Amino acid sequence: MAHIAIEKNGRASIQLRHPDGKRHTLRLGKVSKRLAEGVLFRVKEILASLRTGQAVNADTAAWLATLTPQLYDRFVRVGLATPRMVEVVEEPKPSIGLDAFLDGYIKGRAKLRPNTVRNLQQSRRMLVEHFGKSRAVQGITAGDADGFKEAMLAKYSKVTVAREVIRARQFFKAAVRRGVITTNPFTDVRGGSQENAARNFFVTREMSQAVLAACPDNEWRLIFSLSRDGGLRCPSETLELKWSDVDWERGRIVIRESKTRARTIPLFAELRPHLEQAFEEAAEGTTYVISRYRGGDCNLRTQLLRILGRAGLSAWPRLFHNLRASRETELVRDFPIHVVCKWIGNSVRVAQKHYLQITDADFEKATSNPTSPMHAHGGTRRHAEQKTAVPLAFANDTAVQVPPAGIEPAT
Repeated sequence: MAHIAIEKNGRASIQLRHPDGKRHTLRLGKVSKRLAEGVLFRVKEILASLRTGQAVNADTAAWLATLTPQLYDRFVRVGLATPRMVEVVEEPKPSIGLDAFLDGYIKGRAKLRPNTVRNLQQSRRMLVEHFGKSRAVQGITAGDADGFKEAMLAKYSKVTVAREVIRARQFFKAAVRRGVITTNPFTDVRGGSQENAARNFFVTREMSQAVLAACPDNEWRLIFSLSRDGGLRCPSETLELKWSDVDWERGRIVIRESKTRARTIPLFAELRPHLEQAFEEAAEGTTYVISRYRGGDCNLRTQLLRILGRAGLSAWPRLFHNLRASRETELVRDFPIHVVCKWIGNSVRVAQKHYLQITDADFEKATSNPTSPMHAHGGTRRHAEQKTAVPLAFANDTAVQVPPAGIEPAT
């Protein structure tokens, strides 16, 4: 089974036969005979347990736990013990302040448009204002995310809160992907709808004419018409439009600086006169369609508010957005919605949720154009049915005669 062997140099070892039939040597080194005998006793107990298939007794197991790593590894190599479980202790990741992370995330997205960067910076300020600059990203919990939403609801509209929750979710999703945190605390925070029907406004043709008449020059009339008649986003698409993008012969305009992707729109009849006049007034070699109002100190929204004042009109919500929305609402009356969405540069879902509107003209059309026999009789359908014994479905069929109600036996 097992016995002690002493070499000439005084080194001790235990010669043993494993229950699997193989012989092994457990080297102990220079140790006293008493210590070697103690080890031999434990080896015999372990061999006996292996032969019977039982676990070693608690005393022997405790003894094995006291062995040095070097000696224990020798027991493992000869099949008398199993490898020890090594507990891997991960070093804690350094905490990252919320403000520093958000700043790095925004700056790292170099391809973002200036307006998008401005919007993300605004959301960053709201998060930092609520949590604090130095608050560790790793320390923000799902409960903290709920608290952020509740605090926002006390200050802002539901639409604004929905937008900020969605952006916060975007920020923390990036933190997960970068390994800063393991879970997104905003995952289960419902943002709510961003739709706000109270801010919808249809800019009528009469209002448009009043605005055009109040514009200081043709270039401003073109700026207004590009949004109201062409459906361009202002200022991004309006200011980036180049003369080389206008195909006069085919009557098309390529919008390259689009929020989504480049698209081609018709050179609408309402837009063409303003564009032609601007082309005639443009200096030779001019690149951009809008040249006078391109400076960073030129605020188109502020100037449009002044123009509305001169026109005697009150400012409507979302000045330039509702110009685009009004144009899309007009176009869907004459063209399929998938075509109109390609021209405007949005999806059918977005158009139906944020752009298309019901106008007074829709109600007037519905009430002034009769579409059913009830209008011709000047009464309701029930009233019309009471005047004839012939069902409306067979009113023009002289071959079908239906006797008045009450002649047939009751069934």
